Amino acid sequence: QVRLVESGGGLVQAGTSLRLSCAASGITLSRRAAGWFRQAPGKEREFVAAIRSSGTTSDYADSMKGRFTISRDDAKNTLYLQMNSLKPEDTAVYFCAAALQNGAPSQSRSDYPYWGQGTQVIVSS
Repeated sequence: QVRLVESGGGLVQAGTSLRLSCAASGITLSRRAAGWFRQAPGKEREFVAAIRSSGTTSDYADSMKGRFTISRDDAKNTLYLQMNSLKPEDTAVYFCAAALQNGAPSQSRSDYPYWGQGTQVIVSS
């Protein structure tokens, strides 16, 4: 059974940092692309960042470039999202997702069949 479990969310002030984690079981993250998405209240789920299985290629949404960093610890089979310089508009539920196989990091939700339950991030001004 595939499980993705996010953690690390919380309530923080604008300008601070958070690191989200996504622990995987039942699949090996190093063998597939994986990514982060987020969903704010009343909005559609949107792409945040993704990383190729090799770890050599990553992609970010324009508004996250330079502030967010996606990474992976293969020994722990865990995906991370380091978020710096947080803004109130970053408030959302953050989800990790994994693809079926190796490939280029995708911004499309439909390319990720496996999803976690999400972790809430609230950034106060």
